Amino acid sequence: MTEIQSVYFPEPGSENTEKTFEVAKRRAEELGIKTTVVASTSGETGLKAVKAFASYKVVVVTHTTGLQAPDVQELTPQNRAKILEKGGVILTATHALGGIGRAVRRRFNTYQVDEIIAQTLRVFGQGTKVACEIALMAADAGLIRTDEEVISIGGTARGADTALVVKPAHTHDFFELRVKEVLCKPR
Repeated sequence: MTEIQSVYFPEPGSENTEKTFEVAKRRAEELGIKTTVVASTSGETGLKAVKAFASYKVVVVTHTTGLQAPDVQELTPQNRAKILEKGGVILTATHALGGIGRAVRRRFNTYQVDEIIAQTLRVFGQGTKVACEIALMAADAGLIRTDEEVISIGGTARGADTALVVKPAHTHDFFELRVKEVLCKPR
């Protein structure tokens, strides 16, 4: 039996970012995990992550281009440059749990399996859904291995408020994904 401390924030949001990174880094050190995957929209959280996890491989996963408006990438060019300068890796790709299924929903007003899975994961919180999804995306891109645990960090709207220890899987092997530990999340 292993006992670990989980942190539950009273509210979701960016005010939890620093504590999320602190909790995640402490557990990564205890487990010998050297890879962190973090969601970032504008790049602000990604930049904070590459600074907080300076000696780690940090994969920053952005929104897909065109999510908010056609041909618009929300990651700012300034943050992109800084993340890369500090050794981070950036992944911009179709969302594992909302790609073609989102198009079907918009056109035919019906949900597909990927969005049903996303809604189910949201039962545990938006950050939990995001942390699982970005692990799938990073594995699909070959940026993380599926046979090594990673720290996966997501959030609710902006910032980071959820950190998980995850054994990643490729999207086509979704049911092989394992959430090994919930390090922190909003209550």
